Amino acid sequence: MAPTGQCCLPISELSAYVQRWTIRARVTSKSVLRTFSKGAGNGKVFHVHLLDVHGGEIRASFFNEAADKLFETLQVGKCYSLSRGSVRIANRQFNPCNHRYEISFDKMAEVEQVADDGAIDAVKLNLTDIRSLQSRTLPCNVDLCGIVTASGPVVAFTSREGKELVKREITIADDTATSIGVTLWGERAKQEGSTLEGHPVACLKGVVVKEWNGGRSGSLSESGALVTSPTAAEAQRVRQWWAQGGSSQALTPLSAAGGGGSARAANAKCLDLAEVRTASERVLQQPELYSVVCRLALVQFAKKGETQPLYYDACQELRDGKPMPCNRRVDGSGFCPSCNRAGKTAPRLTLRCRFADCGDVAWLTTFHEAAQQAIGMTAEQARAMEQTEGGREALEAAIMGQYFGRPLQLTLRAKLDSYNGEARTNVSCIDARPVPRGERGRAMLREVREMLAAGSD
Repeated sequence: MAPTGQCCLPISELSAYVQRWTIRARVTSKSVLRTFSKGAGNGKVFHVHLLDVHGGEIRASFFNEAADKLFETLQVGKCYSLSRGSVRIANRQFNPCNHRYEISFDKMAEVEQVADDGAIDAVKLNLTDIRSLQSRTLPCNVDLCGIVTASGPVVAFTSREGKELVKREITIADDTATSIGVTLWGERAKQEGSTLEGHPVACLKGVVVKEWNGGRSGSLSESGALVTSPTAAEAQRVRQWWAQGGSSQALTPLSAAGGGGSARAANAKCLDLAEVRTASERVLQQPELYSVVCRLALVQFAKKGETQPLYYDACQELRDGKPMPCNRRVDGSGFCPSCNRAGKTAPRLTLRCRFADCGDVAWLTTFHEAAQQAIGMTAEQARAMEQTEGGREALEAAIMGQYFGRPLQLTLRAKLDSYNGEARTNVSCIDARPVPRGERGRAMLREVREMLAAGSD
């Protein structure tokens, strides 16, 4: 509660010149608790966005003692009275709020939960249509509203800095008939996948748009928000557009490779499996990349009567100051002969997969990231299932459940290798992503129309 005799100040009136103030606001977003280094010591910090009844929004940061004391107290969606913070000019490099100032709280912070105020919105949106992103100066921070036309699986991976990360990629489109890929991170990526199925309308607050792979792709910032049942007027308009013909309309994608996909896919030739077979025979010294839409038909579980391992333990230690982990195979004790030591390890998938389209099939060695997409589970999940949840039979059954289940867009690499002194082309799968069904369907429809038009000439 505000101190006796002191009214709550609207957030819009906060400035460095107001010394004593109390605000009442709803927490609309909250970051993770982070540690940082400062001089010889370490510190802690987390951030929230605060929205009041007047529509004012500001970012607040809680440091050290305040972070320890209030991280569990402050919950997204609840209302609080806050005072005794320091107001300073906002750092635009990290702060997406429109307020000129931001608040910093230390151990003197006074925060108390208050009764919910229904007049305060759950989230404040300044929506931008997707088509206008084509001419925006990048990078930019925007709020978007659109139909989720595609949603990929959760993917766990190790960053170049050696951090364990989780992401999910979605594609959204709005009534400008334009789509963009957006990457969700962390807990948002792990949320129930059914909430993103069935082409729901979603509002995304705090999407950072950057140039990627010759296109434009988005990433939902940790201070942003994902609203899957929005009530805004723009959401109703987009929902109506989709129902009244937008679902069959040709969309203009801003993101290359299906929204933030592999950078290699931009240079890949779009072929079917039969054409890949022919084209790969003509590969000379330079490797070639192909993009193919097909389905997983089979995974090789055994060879010549012997069970084939589906993953191996790989070294995750950084080498020679480089940001990428070693990723070399380790022995049973975790020792890496390349690093000459035992350290952190993680499983990596390596599968022999048969893929099929309408005209041909092909056996392809499928590496870790692509393999995770193909079988719909991470290497960690595969290992846990095999070792603790039912053994090898349970794992094989789970993988077989993915056969012919969904179309995948593969990126294949064909290069000339030498086998026993004989030159031979090796084709492997280096990337796999779910095919946005709406976009794929519209592309196939265009092909049918072109064939009909050619036949009538």
